[in-house]
Amino acid sequence: MPLNRYWLFLLVLSAACGFGLLAWQGNSWALWPAVIAAAFTVLGIADLSQRHSALRRNYPLLAHGRFLIEAIRPELRQYLFESDTEKAPFSRQQRSIVYQRAKQELDKRPFGTQGDVYAERYEWINHSLQPAPPATEPFRIRIGGARCTQPYDAAVFNISAMSFGALSANAIRALNLGAKKGGFYHDTGEGSISRYHLEHGGDLVWEIGSGYFGCRTADGGFDPERFRANAALPSVKMIEVKLSQGAKPGQGGILPGAKVTPEIAEARGVPVGVDCLSPAAHSAFDSPLGLLQFVQRLRELSGGKPVGFKLAVGHVWEWFAIAKAMQESGLLPDFIVVDGGEGGTGAAPLEFTDHVGMPLREALMLVHQTLVGLDLRGQIKIGAAGKIITGFDMARVLALGADWCNAARGFMFAVGCIQSQNCHTGRCPTGVATQDSGRQRGLDPGDKSERVYHFQKNTMKALADILAAAGLRHPDELGPEHIIRRIDPESVLPLSRVYPQMRPGELLQGGEPEHPSLRQYWREARADSFAPPASLLNLRRSKSR
Repeated sequence: MPLNRYWLFLLVLSAACGFGLLAWQGNSWALWPAVIAAAFTVLGIADLSQRHSALRRNYPLLAHGRFLIEAIRPELRQYLFESDTEKAPFSRQQRSIVYQRAKQELDKRPFGTQGDVYAERYEWINHSLQPAPPATEPFRIRIGGARCTQPYDAAVFNISAMSFGALSANAIRALNLGAKKGGFYHDTGEGSISRYHLEHGGDLVWEIGSGYFGCRTADGGFDPERFRANAALPSVKMIEVKLSQGAKPGQGGILPGAKVTPEIAEARGVPVGVDCLSPAAHSAFDSPLGLLQFVQRLRELSGGKPVGFKLAVGHVWEWFAIAKAMQESGLLPDFIVVDGGEGGTGAAPLEFTDHVGMPLREALMLVHQTLVGLDLRGQIKIGAAGKIITGFDMARVLALGADWCNAARGFMFAVGCIQSQNCHTGRCPTGVATQDSGRQRGLDPGDKSERVYHFQKNTMKALADILAAAGLRHPDELGPEHIIRRIDPESVLPLSRVYPQMRPGELLQGGEPEHPSLRQYWREARADSFAPPASLLNLRRSKSR
C-alpha cells in the first residue's frame, strides 16, 4: 500500500495515539485534541473499510475536503470555478445525471432549465398532444445481414470501446458485470479480450485495430487461426474492425515496454516488456474493396457472427469510396459504428482532440444518407458514439439515422470517474484508468457493476419516456423531423431541413449529393482506392506552379 496517499490518515492516527497517551497521564489540555484526532481516526478507518466510494477508499480523510467544498460553497464546484452547464469537457450537470441514475438517486431538477432556450443551436424534441404509453420492454436491434448466420439482438445503449490497459482490471470487471446484469454489450476496445472481460460472461464486441491484438502474428500481421479461436468464444457476439477513433483519428500509438505487463501481454498477444506498436493504418488491406473483403473473411472465420467497422469520418471521398465498393461488389458489413470527432476516452494531442475528425452529427448524417441513397440502409445497421449521456442525447442521434448508441465516458462516470483528467498519467484517483494496484483497490467491481447496470437502465427509461411524450413507441419511429434546432434568434428548423435528405435509391438513379464539393467527390470516388479525387490533385498541381 503506497503510504504517500495515506499520510494524512497516518499523521492523524499518530496524533490520536500521542494526545491520548498524554491525556491518560493526566495532561487535561490534551483531552480535546485526543478526542478530535480519535474521531478523525475512526472516520479514516471507515473510509478504508467502505466499498461504495473509491475516492474515500484511496484518499481517506482527504476526500472529504472535496465533498465539503461542494456542500458549503455550491459555486466552488469541481475545478473550483465551473458552472453547472459549462462543459469541460462534460458539465457538472451531465456528470451529476450519470451519478444520480447510477446510484438510483433522485434525478429530477427544480426551477426550470438552466440552458438558454433562445441561444443559437438550441435543440429540443416536440411533444405530442396524444402521448403514447411508455415502453416497458427494453429496446433491441437485430444486427446481422444475409451472410450472417449468428445475428445479435443488441440493446440500444451499450458500452463503447475502452481497452484493458487504458482501464484497470477492476473497471473492466465492473463494466462487464454491469453489462451482464443489464443485457447490453461491452466493447473490448482494440486492446483485445482480457481475462477480466471473460470473468462474468457479459456480451462482448471484439474490436480489432491495426495492431491486430488477440489475432496477431509475431511480426504484427493478422493471424487467422488466432482470430478464429477468440471469435469462437461464446461471449463474443460481434466483431468490429477499427479504422479510426474519435479521440485521435488518423493516428496510431505505442504502448511503452515498461507498461506491457504480463496481463496486458496475454490479452494482446505480444511479448512482455517490449514496446507494443499500433500502426496508423491496417496492413491486412489497403483499399475500400480490400476492407470489405477483410470484413467478409472475418465473418467466415467467426462462424457467421456479425462483422462491421468503426470509423471517425475524415476525408469524405474515402467514405464515398467505401460506399461505392459496397455498391459494386455486393460485399456489405453487418454494421457501421460512427465515432464523432468529439468522442474518445484515449489521451491524444490537443490538436487531435480539438480539430481532427468530423463531429458526430455531421458524420452520422453523411453515412446514413449515403446508405439511403444507395438503397442499402435496410441491410446495414448504424451505431453512434460521441458524448452521449442522456436520453435526449440518444434521441437526437437516433433521429439522425443511428440504430443504437454507445457511450464510453458516461460509463466511466458510472464506475466512479470524477473527470480529474489523469487518464494518461496512471494517477487516476478513483482506480478507473490506471494499472496502479493501490489505486485500483478502491474500486469495488461488485458495487460499481450495480451502478453501471442502473445507469444504463435508467437512461433507457428516460429515452422511453421522451419517446412516449412525442407519441412514439420505438426509437425506429424517430426521424430528423422530430428534433428542432434554433438557427438564429428568430428562426427554427427541424433537423430534416438543417441536414440534406436523400430518397431511397437516389444515388442509384443518377442522383447526387446536394453540396457541390460532395457531388464532385461522389463522382470521382473509386471502389479500388482511397486516393484523393483527380480534380483535387489537379487543384494542388495548379497551386504549386
